[in-house]
Amino acid sequence: MITLFESGEHKSFLFDDLSSGSMVQANQHIISHGDEAMILDPGGHKVHSALFALISSAVPMRNLKHIFFSHQDPDIIAAANAWLMMSDAQAYLSALWMRFIPHFGVDELVINRIHPVPDEGMTINVGGVDLKVIPAHFLHSAGNFQVYDPVSKILYSGDLGASLGCDYSMVEDFDSHIQYMEGFHRRYMPSSSALKMWVRMVRTLDIDIIAPQHGAMFGTPELSNRFIDWVDGLECGLDLMSETFVVPQ
Repeated sequence: MITLFESGEHKSFLFDDLSSGSMVQANQHIISHGDEAMILDPGGHKVHSALFALISSAVPMRNLKHIFFSHQDPDIIAAANAWLMMSDAQAYLSALWMRFIPHFGVDELVINRIHPVPDEGMTINVGGVDLKVIPAHFLHSAGNFQVYDPVSKILYSGDLGASLGCDYSMVEDFDSHIQYMEGFHRRYMPSSSALKMWVRMVRTLDIDIIAPQHGAMFGTPELSNRFIDWVDGLECGLDLMSETFVVPQ
């Protein structure tokens, strides 16, 4: 567990080493304020038991009142039923995916505690602090959200900013880090126009840390701005498709 932020009763924790075997590495985050906490993108079944055992090192389990799902991928949402059955937390997911989540085995007893997030986003009050759920649609999911914490000034960016294969938790040299991001972003992000919409929005925020769901964090305002600038000039997805689809022979 890494403490990303701590000031008074406001704390932010990162769990980054619970993935194993051939599964993609994924980060889990907890934001705590007073006697309430929110877990972000808690992961699948194989991560659940390890994370559940470790939560008490960050916050009392009884304080877990909110669960945030940035989008519908299994490395985020597959263990939703277990988290809801083991807590009294309210969960939040894009309205676009509400009819899909029952396919992950969410019990009828808890399905009414999953709340649809409208396309424009919303705020979630955690212990008296309003966390901003901001739209990041198509980056990479059609119904996709990020969380901005105005106290810690951390932007939890989901798959945007993801890096694969690096062996560190914090970026120190942005230029050398690009190699771990570039392939993922060029394939998984749909177009530069979607990225530029995101850039225009997040430039209005005061960001100290960008914390993706995969790989290393951008732990300073300077590195966070380097990432935003990099995204602003990135060609990806449809921008790179120069040929039509061809039926295999």
